[in-house]
Amino acid sequence: MIIISERRMADFQLPLLMENVNKLRKRQDIDSGYKWNLGDMYHSLEKWEDDYRDIKKRLPSFASLSGRLEESPAMLGEILDSYSSLMKKVEKLFIYAHMLKDQDNTNTDSQAILDRAQSLVVEAESHSSYLVPEILKIKPGILEDLIRSDTRLSDYTHYLKNISRQRNHILSHKEEKILALLGEMAASSQLIFGMIDNADIKFPAIKDSDGISVEMTKGRYSKFMESRDRRVRKDAFEALYTTYKKQKNTISSTLSSSIKKDLFFSKVRKYPSNIEAALFDDNAPISVYDNLINAVSANLDAMYRYMKLRKKALKVKELHMYDLYVPIVEDIDFKITYEESRKMVTKSLEPLGNSYTDAVKEGLDGGWVDVYENKGKTSGAYSWGCYDTHPYILMNYENIINHAFTLTHELGHAMHTYYANKNQPYIKAGYKIFVAEVASILNEILLTDHLLKTLKDEKKKLYILNHYLEQFRGTVYRQTMFAEFEKIIHNNSENQIPLTVESLSNIYHELNIKYYGPDIVIDPLIDLEWARIPHFYSSFYVYKYAIGFSTAAALSENILRGNSDAVSKYIKFLSSGGSDYPINLLKRAGVDVTSPEPVKNALKIFSRLVDNMEQSLSL
Repeated sequence: MIIISERRMADFQLPLLMENVNKLRKRQDIDSGYKWNLGDMYHSLEKWEDDYRDIKKRLPSFASLSGRLEESPAMLGEILDSYSSLMKKVEKLFIYAHMLKDQDNTNTDSQAILDRAQSLVVEAESHSSYLVPEILKIKPGILEDLIRSDTRLSDYTHYLKNISRQRNHILSHKEEKILALLGEMAASSQLIFGMIDNADIKFPAIKDSDGISVEMTKGRYSKFMESRDRRVRKDAFEALYTTYKKQKNTISSTLSSSIKKDLFFSKVRKYPSNIEAALFDDNAPISVYDNLINAVSANLDAMYRYMKLRKKALKVKELHMYDLYVPIVEDIDFKITYEESRKMVTKSLEPLGNSYTDAVKEGLDGGWVDVYENKGKTSGAYSWGCYDTHPYILMNYENIINHAFTLTHELGHAMHTYYANKNQPYIKAGYKIFVAEVASILNEILLTDHLLKTLKDEKKKLYILNHYLEQFRGTVYRQTMFAEFEKIIHNNSENQIPLTVESLSNIYHELNIKYYGPDIVIDPLIDLEWARIPHFYSSFYVYKYAIGFSTAAALSENILRGNSDAVSKYIKFLSSGGSDYPINLLKRAGVDVTSPEPVKNALKIFSRLVDNMEQSLSL
């Protein structure tokens, strides 16, 4: 039950732009003003080592408190305080080590530090494994009496009640200790995939639209997919997927092993299925997951119309998968520097109030963001951080408008963390990913609204409208397709149907046909897209993007309409952190996600956007 902040990773699939350079810069060649300041966590590795040794010394003492938890409310409070203090530092050690590696995965010293931190997490989980089983030995009525009789336990009310909810799925102290010791081995599939995906995999060079040979990277891939030159798009698509094709057997094994790991833990903990085990942590009913898939499946006509519109706008006889990301607005030059993005994003967030934008400015100026891609750096974008310091943002910024959206997306995560840490004790600050995407997507919607209101260039407005459509496609439709893929492959594994390269690819092929419709060619190589999606190693994660988008659409609509209490409710939601279950927090903010209505309403917005784009392009 260790509390390690969940990583906030954007689904970084939208197009990027690269500079015309032949090779990535090394870390040391990037100006320090564009690097995050990990020194705010640890000034030196020596300080990290001091904390590491301190935790190693404290763990046996904490373990020795086993058996004393029921002595009195005061003792229960003392143990929980000790646990919170201990795990807060373990989290800090782990996150620092992980981020140190993320800035350069080729650095073997950083890899070694992360290995030690990961081992420490497992050790801490082992030494604290008695805590939950012993809490569960306390009868529910007696536990409630303990909470009421000592105000010292007020910070732990939700934590203790949530543990009590898990009674049927928590094992004995000895069994929990064994499971804790399995932690490092259980993470191996994800770690192996991560090293293949971020360090070992190498892509061939391709020629850009000027005929210059350029080293292919995952970050640059998306830029090529936005190229007006269809040959470049096709070459990039084939270069990427033929490279993954060479690793298909290894990656299918890592994915299958990861799912088998989930199945092992769900069975041991007496859950009926992997999906019920995954959703239980959020206290979310399976109906939320099923409602999403059913609502999107019943509203695919708008997506089919969008594909048909895209085919006409691009004037191609056949629409291919490598035609999905090129803007349908021709001759648009929408480059934007990082400095310009900062100013524009900050301005777009003004509807959230001065305290919000002041904190954003503080972060952008204060070493929160690691801006540019460098050799060995983890791809994509995320926001992360520990309780004791400010949040951080990893990016791989290129000078294009889409990366302004990525910046505001990650700032949404960062500000959620900022408000939660500021207003909640450690034990209640960490919020669930179920609600995390609300803050990031709401920021993107506010930026979209700002640009549509302020841009003078009609073509740029159309570009932003197209971008908004792509947000819907990528976040609602695509993530729901991912969610359905996960549900199918987990069901197959649970029914002992082997997950081979062929079966995984066939399932993925059929889902692409279903979600994209008759006006697009499902290129055979796209059948392997599952092999490059890291989110599949965090099972039943991606559906939260689609739920989050639908929720953010509802909340942003209230904020932009100027509803009197919309901003205050939203800031209160951010400040609540993990003090309650996600569904309850969202209900207080004004959205009920147990109903399919938020998803249906979001899809109505998408349909209207398709209408607007058809009218604007006279198609």
